[in-house]
Amino acid sequence: MPNTIQIGSKTVGDGYPTYIVAEIGINHNGNLDMAKEMIAVAARYGVDAVKFQKRTPELCVPPEQRRQMRETPWGYITYLDYRYKVEFGEPEYREIDRYCREMGITWFSSVWDVPAVDFMEQYQPVCYKIPSASLTDHELLKRVRATGRPIILSTGMSTVEQIKAATQVTGFNNLMLTHTTSTYPCEPEELNLKAIQMLKETFPVPVGYSGHEVGLIPSAVAVALGACLIERHITMDRALWGSDQAASVEPGGVEKLVKYIRVTEKSLGDGVKHVYDSELPSLRRLRRVQD
Repeated sequence: MPNTIQIGSKTVGDGYPTYIVAEIGINHNGNLDMAKEMIAVAARYGVDAVKFQKRTPELCVPPEQRRQMRETPWGYITYLDYRYKVEFGEPEYREIDRYCREMGITWFSSVWDVPAVDFMEQYQPVCYKIPSASLTDHELLKRVRATGRPIILSTGMSTVEQIKAATQVTGFNNLMLTHTTSTYPCEPEELNLKAIQMLKETFPVPVGYSGHEVGLIPSAVAVALGACLIERHITMDRALWGSDQAASVEPGGVEKLVKYIRVTEKSLGDGVKHVYDSELPSLRRLRRVQD
């Protein structure tokens, strides 16, 4: 089974260019214009796709958290009310779909529950992302698999046994795993990038990396370790209100991230030891003993 999947017009997997995803998520804070600004940034700097999150708040917020109060840009409101404030509906996604087509960039969404899948189907997404929090929701996995669309399954806060159980539900066809640590932001000592290689050796599917670290270097290192997809949260300003902002990449960083990934790809080579033509002048000038 080839370790590739098809996301829209692009093949993603071993031997193909790294697929770069800018996760807007809920960093728009319910503001459609801000979401469009981030789409424009991603398109400008050569990102392959932007990603949003779709959830049904009354299903995704545990009962004991629904009435917990918190300070928000909309005042002191319950956690459930906050989740509704940052949730886009049909008018917003219709405009997102139109604008992404105008900008020439792919978009898709993480889906957190079955109604979210049913909602997103109207846009015929190129794939679905299953967030780490939903890896053990086998009902959701079955619903997404029933669409026939490619699945990107995030593995944060999950054991290998839980990942194996999830893949028994989804099957390996049209599946990608992404290594991640579900801490925002994540300290370097908990990124555990070598787990990318472990997942590649354990599961017959392509493996990507969803990074929540501060900075860009680990994402480039993930490419060197075999990640065929890199996903990073983006924001217009890391100082904005929101739980994901501090682990996100600002516009200037998005440009650098794409450059770092493309340079890393070129630098890996083919693994065969060559004497390059560019080395010959140094060889003739510096080597005393010829064999």
